[in-house]
Amino acid sequence: MKFGRSRRLALTAMAAAAALALAGCGGLSGSGPSASGGSLAQAGDLSGQSYVVGGKNFDEQLVLCQITVAALESAGGNVTDRCNTGGTDVTRQALLAGDINIYWEYTGTAWASFFKETRRITDDNELYDLVAQRDLEQNQIQWLDKANFNNTYAFAMTEAKSQELGITTLSQMAEYIKSGRAPAGSVCVETEYNSRDDGLRGLEQTYGFTAQNPQVLATGVIYQATADNKCLFGEVFTTDGRIPGLGLKVLDDDKRYHVTYNAAPTIKADVYNANPAVRQVLAPIAQALDYNTILDLNGKVSSFGQNERDVAREWLTQQGFIG
Repeated sequence: MKFGRSRRLALTAMAAAAALALAGCGGLSGSGPSASGGSLAQAGDLSGQSYVVGGKNFDEQLVLCQITVAALESAGGNVTDRCNTGGTDVTRQALLAGDINIYWEYTGTAWASFFKETRRITDDNELYDLVAQRDLEQNQIQWLDKANFNNTYAFAMTEAKSQELGITTLSQMAEYIKSGRAPAGSVCVETEYNSRDDGLRGLEQTYGFTAQNPQVLATGVIYQATADNKCLFGEVFTTDGRIPGLGLKVLDDDKRYHVTYNAAPTIKADVYNANPAVRQVLAPIAQALDYNTILDLNGKVSSFGQNERDVAREWLTQQGFIG
């Protein structure tokens, strides 16, 4: 998740406590037998170590959280499920306060929202190294291996329109708009992206075009509006499960304008130091979670209504990670 999400979902400390209380008594996303066996159990022994696993309140995070719960259980950890902790601010504060001790965060969110940096860094490894080092030094938060997907801002159009117009990149989108062939209102964005200097304005400067009367819509509305051709170019998040479900195509950011949002487990340093094998347990998962995989997992929840716990454990079992 993203700059805008963190602000839209920001809550007070009192709300954070309430959210955690709900998670602890009925807010859990599933219950059942603990995971066991599989290759993760051979990657590291977490016996005797306790983990309180949290996560944000949208589909991708619910899936990542349930993957983590099952993975740590399979390696012998004593796991408390606090998935669906809340929005970005609530979940981050829960980690800092020790109410949870591990959850997946995004490099771009840490860079812009936590550390208030405005410098654009498009190299994902450089950005990861910067946020990981700073978070450890300033907050005693350890970042584990990052996943091989980038959940960042993007623009999409229908597969049919992409093929019809021959547009697959943002440069081609910009040229089409500059040519005057795109009617006013063809570009749809959310409020946050429309107002930020590093949102639509920066995109226009980078790619050399001006969107004529862009439509400003709620985030969830843009996906369907684009699928219905009410928007020719809709702002989306790259790993949202509705993209394949609605037949949308993400346009390549060929000038690498948008900051990367690689997900990685973040864990309290004292918990990590108590048993560093947690890195080896979760590393194969991070390696396996590429773009197509997370898009498929998200789609099963977002588009087909499957339970995130079931989706997570089915995938882990298919990969041989758990028995």
